[in-house]
Amino acid sequence: MLLSVAAGLATIGLKMLAWRLTGSTGLLSDALESIVNLAAALIGLIVVRWATLPADVEHMYGHEKAEYVSAGVEGGLIVVAAASIAWIAVHRLLHPVPLQDVGVGLAVSAAASLINLLVGLRLLRAGRRRRSITVEADGRHLLTDVWTSAGVIVGVAAVALTGWQRLDPLIALAVAANIVFTGVNLVRRAGGGLLDHALPAADQHALDAALAPYEDQGIRFHAIRNRQAGRRSFVSMHVLVPGRWTIQQGHDLLERIEADVRAVLPHSTVFTHVEPAEDPSSFDDTTLDRISEAAPGRTP
Repeated sequence: MLLSVAAGLATIGLKMLAWRLTGSTGLLSDALESIVNLAAALIGLIVVRWATLPADVEHMYGHEKAEYVSAGVEGGLIVVAAASIAWIAVHRLLHPVPLQDVGVGLAVSAAASLINLLVGLRLLRAGRRRRSITVEADGRHLLTDVWTSAGVIVGVAAVALTGWQRLDPLIALAVAANIVFTGVNLVRRAGGGLLDHALPAADQHALDAALAPYEDQGIRFHAIRNRQAGRRSFVSMHVLVPGRWTIQQGHDLLERIEADVRAVLPHSTVFTHVEPAEDPSSFDDTTLDRISEAAPGRTP
């Protein structure tokens, strides 16, 4: 994230220089997006440090959900930047201005895009390796910025070749629409995380594969639930075993099950609860809220 902050400072300087050299609204919109990138990197740096703090008395399940706050704020900043870009683009659309020093300006902008490309790829790899949605989202944002910049460069070059000045603000409006799409996706992802979204399909398949050998041995599971909180996963389940088993037998089984789940889902916290398969009350808690009524034929 420190690397992302440094890249943000460098690209803002280069893209603002490109805009000053050319007077292009498209290049100005690209520079404004880089300001958002810098703000997002600074917020991300703070949030990543916060999210990696160990659990404490007030936050017994850790601080990982702080990463969703970063994604939500970044999405909001992107939408604000898009509105600013659209305002400038509409004004320039109504009052077109000829471009200057296009060749030098585009070369400077291309250098800034190269920085974003290299840093974005680095962040993407680091985010996946460390299971940080903040770092990964920042990397994806920078790579999106690279494609945006490439479109702006091609468009500004087309303005210089054709002399059609209104193409420049039209490019800026296209940039604004693109980054609004990115911002909305970030906000949606943040909201999903705060609402305890289930694990990705690949992780759920891995969980099923880890439990399958036990089911083949006659062990039954229900109330299997999972959720993602930043880089950490939470999995809970009820394990039904023969009622004649000793506490030690049940404990040993749960230890093996939890170890197998953690092996396929790194950074996961696993909660298990053993129940006798023959007791009807074992099935009263298959839903999120335990059934309060007595089962038929049983005394409350």
